[in-house]
Amino acid sequence: MQVTETLSDGLKRAWSVVVPADDIGARRSKRLAEIGRTANIPGFRPGKVPAAVITKRFGTAVMAEVLEESVNSATQQVLTDRGLRPAQQPKVDVVSLDEGKDLAFNVEVELLPEIKLPDFGAIELTRLKAAPDAEAVDKALTEIATRNADSVVVDEVRPAVTGDILSVDFIGKIDGEPFQGGTAEGIDVEVGGTGFIPGFTEQVEGMSPGESRTINVTFPEEYGAKELAGKAATFDITAKALKQRTVPAIDDELAKRLGFDEIARVRDLISGQMQREYDNVSRSRIKRALLDALAGLATFPAPESMVTAEFDTIWQRVEADRAQGEIDEADKAKDEDTLKAEYRAISERRVKLGLMLSEIGRVHNITVAPEEMTRAMRAEAARYQGQEQMVMDFFRKNPQAAESLRGPILEEKVVDFVLELAKVTENVVSVEELTKEPEPAG
Repeated sequence: MQVTETLSDGLKRAWSVVVPADDIGARRSKRLAEIGRTANIPGFRPGKVPAAVITKRFGTAVMAEVLEESVNSATQQVLTDRGLRPAQQPKVDVVSLDEGKDLAFNVEVELLPEIKLPDFGAIELTRLKAAPDAEAVDKALTEIATRNADSVVVDEVRPAVTGDILSVDFIGKIDGEPFQGGTAEGIDVEVGGTGFIPGFTEQVEGMSPGESRTINVTFPEEYGAKELAGKAATFDITAKALKQRTVPAIDDELAKRLGFDEIARVRDLISGQMQREYDNVSRSRIKRALLDALAGLATFPAPESMVTAEFDTIWQRVEADRAQGEIDEADKAKDEDTLKAEYRAISERRVKLGLMLSEIGRVHNITVAPEEMTRAMRAEAARYQGQEQMVMDFFRKNPQAAESLRGPILEEKVVDFVLELAKVTENVVSVEELTKEPEPAG
């Protein structure tokens, strides 16, 4: 095989490659001989088919197969012999593939850069920590008690006030005529609450059991029933009974209603859940700080083809958001050239950071175990209740889809590896400071 380098510019390389016709012929003959040993052709015993018949029947298809294999293997050999790692699939342009002649083709490829890993011990980070206080736990318990409030009928006859529950019958009308679905009996309405047409619950305030009144409302423009959306309506309402919410005491009786023996157990569970949420925020913040630090240390060039592919993906989302009127406020005042430049920079940062993390994993033999992939697939399948087995079967039949789960797992493992080596200082802060949006990296 003859290889001539035609381009060496940064990460870009190109070669012209010539594979001798004799090599192509030998491969073709070998493949035809393999077929001849098993071919089942009427009139001939298996393995006894004349070579001329095999060549006539399969020669063209075998030649196409051999040429493709030759191009692929020669391309791989060019890279392997030179110890090169391509950033993306090499581009191959066949120059000559006539039967009986040398196979000639050109190869263009962009290489992965040489990545010098930084001294992880020199990276200084701060891990913010926070713990739930008694006040936060009490607030959560109060909300739970409120959600489990009882509705008790009020014996005295009095006007309903905000927060009361009024049991009502009503007839809804448009232009004086009842409309379908607008009539109901014995419906509980929280006075001043939500869930009805805007203005409905507010206008029943002050009604006493046995009282009737007519209220005026307007259905929202986005109302589910199109025939009612945006229309003015009246409701003839009759109050039947008045109920009052009674919030249970925060004690062991409440705990038993929730399925626990004592309120201390509920308090511990709430505190534990809060702590896990705070720890997740803490993890997210230090991970962001680490990635910012690694991105700043990624001084190697990013392969242009990878940056372009990442930018194209981002820009498609930007254009889709723009078409739906969902573009970020910060981007609305920017012209397209400015936006493209900014998102191009983001794309380059992502590519370089991804290459850095991948190289850390490769050099330090950080891998994703099969059982970790299985857990990830099960976790993904659990998001589709009732279709879990279907999702698992899909992953097993489509390995490439399952591979999309590998990247995030590997990233977390690499982050953990670097955090173990970095200089991490813990700082106990308030929940407000922990959850405050950090300043963007400069």
